Amino acid sequence: MPPSILQVLLVSAIPVGAAFLGAAAAAVRPPGRVVRSSIQHFAAGVIFSVVAVELLPEVRRGHDPFEVGWTFAAGLALMLAIEHVVKRFERAGERGEARGPSVGQLVPIGVDLLLDGVLIGIAMTAGMKQGVLLTIALTLELFSLGLAMALEFGASKLLVRVLAPTAIACLIIVGALLGRTFLADASVHTLAGLLSFGCAALLFLVTEELLVEAHESADTAFTTTMFFLGFLIFLLLGMLE
Repeated sequence: MPPSILQVLLVSAIPVGAAFLGAAAAAVRPPGRVVRSSIQHFAAGVIFSVVAVELLPEVRRGHDPFEVGWTFAAGLALMLAIEHVVKRFERAGERGEARGPSVGQLVPIGVDLLLDGVLIGIAMTAGMKQGVLLTIALTLELFSLGLAMALEFGASKLLVRVLAPTAIACLIIVGALLGRTFLADASVHTLAGLLSFGCAALLFLVTEELLVEAHESADTAFTTTMFFLGFLIFLLLGMLE
């Protein structure tokens, strides 16, 4: 039985709250390099664990290698396109005083968040446990995103630095509701293909965004350990019935 609209709404609101907390924390007292890197390493480990333990078994249920192959490739292609657009606008918009990300940067971020939300809706349709664990993983991602975006809005007013990242994060709720509404009765093959697409996007997030930024902030034995701690915790949680 698919989750209700209210359940999806409540669960998907959790990452938005995390974005608010992350933005508020960074606006009031920006975190140090080691703290920020530790959060990003931990979030990367958690997302990697959820993909490996909870989502990939659902992907394999369809037993259709061709379907999984092309949807996974499509997910990778979308994330590469988003990264290309973001870097292009970052180069074009370089300036001395940071007043926030440009529209060209915000649009790809919004698409990424919308996709994350759809993935929550799909995962909850496949199974409440998978949906909840994925939501927890994305909650950590959104906390990190809130931190980063609040720092991007560094020259803006305190209210803007907190509310702007929170407003953008609300797209994850929109995506989750869309995923639940249009995919509640989807077949096993359709869900497997969409989850494969989402897995590619999440793995890209881990390897090309979270870990890259984490290593730029600080790369120590402690921060590296946080990645494996996040992976292990959610591996153990996934083993609980």
